[in-house]
Amino acid sequence: MTPTPGPVGAVRQGSLRELNLAVVLGRIAAADRPPSRAVLATETGLTRATVSAVVEDLITGRLVTEAEPAPRSGAGRPARGLVLAGNGPAGLGLEINVDYLAVCVVDLAGRVRHHTVHRADLRPVSPADALSRLVELAGQARAEAASQGLTLAGAALGVPGLVDDAGTVRLAPNLGWRDVPVPALLAGLPPLTERVDGVPPIVVDNEANLSALGELHAGSDGPASFLHISGEVGIGAGIVLDGDLFRGARGWSGEIGHIPVHSAGRPCRCGGRGCLEQYAGQEAILAAAGLDRADLPADTAPVRLTELAETGSVDALRALHEAGTALGIAVASVVNLLDLDTVVLGGGYAPLTPWLRPPVLDEISRRVLTAAWSPVTVRPAALGADAAAVGAAGSVVRRIIARPAGWLARTG
Repeated sequence: MTPTPGPVGAVRQGSLRELNLAVVLGRIAAADRPPSRAVLATETGLTRATVSAVVEDLITGRLVTEAEPAPRSGAGRPARGLVLAGNGPAGLGLEINVDYLAVCVVDLAGRVRHHTVHRADLRPVSPADALSRLVELAGQARAEAASQGLTLAGAALGVPGLVDDAGTVRLAPNLGWRDVPVPALLAGLPPLTERVDGVPPIVVDNEANLSALGELHAGSDGPASFLHISGEVGIGAGIVLDGDLFRGARGWSGEIGHIPVHSAGRPCRCGGRGCLEQYAGQEAILAAAGLDRADLPADTAPVRLTELAETGSVDALRALHEAGTALGIAVASVVNLLDLDTVVLGGGYAPLTPWLRPPVLDEISRRVLTAAWSPVTVRPAALGADAAAVGAAGSVVRRIIARPAGWLARTG
């Protein structure tokens, strides 16, 4: 049976409205100062009437609000600028790592409105139990968001391992996870967010990728290409090239922690030997500093190492120098391959940058072919240890900005 043709004009009209909504909201989100309706009309090429209608839809849907008018010296009423609303949809960022759970709420303007870290050694815990604990924390975040007038419109979860397109964690060696169907396990638990067209209820990704995305969007002055390294118990990297995250053919790029730095070195949980994690991972640094029995959680270990380094502890300084040397060997290989000029040290590495950077730069100068005339910058991450959870929440927010019609369909 031949299907009856639908209302083509209406479909086109609807598509045009969705496009206009995305264009106008995108301009407001990217503006350095709140643009007026007239400025938006000029920048987008849309008529003033169309811009006014779109803006009213965005205001009604709690996506945009009017800023306070700037003082005006001349006659007439000053134009009202437009900014992203602080009481509408928000993103929920989640992270499962070896010894902590993190939950973060970010509003449409990128402001962190809630953040909590729960310390727990998750290696002896089953994936289902770990996710159940995370959902409990997410429920608390949802209630806190609601008390601030926010609605969670989607969630993203970062895990320290290989994640396929379906959200299955194929391998997270430091957690002991293999072929864990995270979305299916979450489906049997209380919902994390509201349902919004065009925004997946949960996206599962590698935590280093989400950290790199968080760093990319943390400010407008950063480089368009860089290597972001997350230093925890494991070590992961997010590769950003020309403003886009490079995922590789199967989405599994960035496993810098398993680059061998000693060919016949220490055995690794991945099954290999001499991996970078065994020399520059958090547990390796603590052991070298004589703190392997101190039972320091992930968020306090870098603080303790910083304190010891600042007071001149010989063991701590030696441990950080050895870790920086191993890290520099791996980084030099990546820089030689991808021609990157910026390396960002994130996670637990961020506060340790003053001690890690010199040996990393020494290895880069020794091993990178172009180092003599093309220097590499090594700096701490802007978001530090919070990058994965903040980056996860921010990825949800950016999907809403890219497709606001889905949110408006829910609220309209």
